[in-house]
Amino acid sequence: MPSRGDLELIAGIVESSSRVLDIGCGDGLLLDLLAKRRGVDGRGLEISQAGVNACVARGLSVIQGDADHDLVNYPDDTFDYVILSQTIQATHRPAEVLQQMLRIGKRAIVSFPNFGHWRVRLYLMYAGRMPVTRSLPDSWHTTANIHFCTIRDFTALCEDQRWHITQALALKSDGSRAGPVGGWANMLAPQALFVLERV
Repeated sequence: MPSRGDLELIAGIVESSSRVLDIGCGDGLLLDLLAKRRGVDGRGLEISQAGVNACVARGLSVIQGDADHDLVNYPDDTFDYVILSQTIQATHRPAEVLQQMLRIGKRAIVSFPNFGHWRVRLYLMYAGRMPVTRSLPDSWHTTANIHFCTIRDFTALCEDQRWHITQALALKSDGSRAGPVGGWANMLAPQALFVLERV
């Protein structure tokens, strides 16, 4: 399992006492961090029963649901931040999920593995097999990832949809900050984190 330094970065972005929805919240690690460090009013949406159970055991407010189908049930502008951390590549309709996030929240925070990273490119080129890296530890037949994107792909989608990127960070393998997106980030950064707003 890769390190989740991106969660520390997200906790540094979210303002204190905000209303937050964490989609695909897993065992609630980020929600727990945000509640303790930022005093947020946090909610979670998690598809796995085991994840929901883990969140409830932490005392978090989480419901079982699927980002591809259940975000339509939330009213407009319900949250200050809607977070999708290391999950977008596992959704069936990533653009629609992002659109819903920006409808129900003022800002969307998205982190994802960068499939344009040089290790991924070389692995496929020389091994002729789907890459298994520190950021992508699962084999092709066990991974939940169904939509692979690069930093450039994500940026292009935001431009096409006219979503405003307020922050774009290249991340190291452990999820810690490497620098801003730009230059060689699409080649060198194993992960990325974006903060979006509606225009």
